[in-house]
Amino acid sequence: MDEGGFQVQWYPGHMTRTRRQMEQDIKLVDLVVELLDSRIPLASRNPDIDAIARNKPRLVLLNRADQADPAQTGRWAAWLRERGHAVLETDCKTGKGVSRFPAAARESMADAIARWKQKGQAGRPVRAMVVGIPNVGKSTFINQVARRKSARAGDRPGVTRGKQWVTVDQSLQLLDTPGILWPKFEDPRTGLYLAFTGAIRGEVMDRESLACQLMELLAERYPEALTGRYGIELPPDARGWQLLEAAGRRRGFLISGGEVDLERTARLLLDEFRTGKLGRFTLQTVEDII
Repeated sequence: MDEGGFQVQWYPGHMTRTRRQMEQDIKLVDLVVELLDSRIPLASRNPDIDAIARNKPRLVLLNRADQADPAQTGRWAAWLRERGHAVLETDCKTGKGVSRFPAAARESMADAIARWKQKGQAGRPVRAMVVGIPNVGKSTFINQVARRKSARAGDRPGVTRGKQWVTVDQSLQLLDTPGILWPKFEDPRTGLYLAFTGAIRGEVMDRESLACQLMELLAERYPEALTGRYGIELPPDARGWQLLEAAGRRRGFLISGGEVDLERTARLLLDEFRTGKLGRFTLQTVEDII
């Protein structure tokens, strides 16, 4: 994947306001629940959260685990635990792993709960702030764990608005927050990974260029997915646009003159990747950072 010259930057004004609000609201909570995208764990981890969360205990949810390479998800979970974080693997759309969350949250706060009891505050609920980048699944997670449609969600990044407290049970309350990115991606691959998964709005980039980049990465790491889904050959020196064109031709996405409709093919590739129809992928591995 040649990310040279392909820069993705997106930091709307409302994200600055959201960060300021989170810096105020962190004083109201005991625990920070951070959702990451299992397909791109580090790229989906907002470095500003460390500053916002201060020294609050952290419970990390590796979400969309059903769309990620399970072996890699296990390695990421171990990597995060080695750094002192409690970790759950979840898939919020299906609810897989979500049932373990309330107990995991209370376990993360065991020492504090014991102190509360000593102070005569037995029964005080754990208050947790749910944080993460746009479209990582925060609102869907809250709806699953609370078993009702309590948090507004949408398919456009940044749709959650306003302060929303959700009571899970008498011992646990959640504060939903809008998804925020950070002002600058130091590594251009971070912007690409976020664009691949839909964390950045589609109108800020060229869809065909993005799909070409994704084709090259998948051809390198998961070639069998492309050959199996689109029935194309993968010459070792093929560029992304050549692979995209081959996939479009096999699908019959042709326009006048017999040319391939690359825009339609790019939309198909990105949609099938984001919905999991193409397969289970982890684009960012532990080995990449070691």
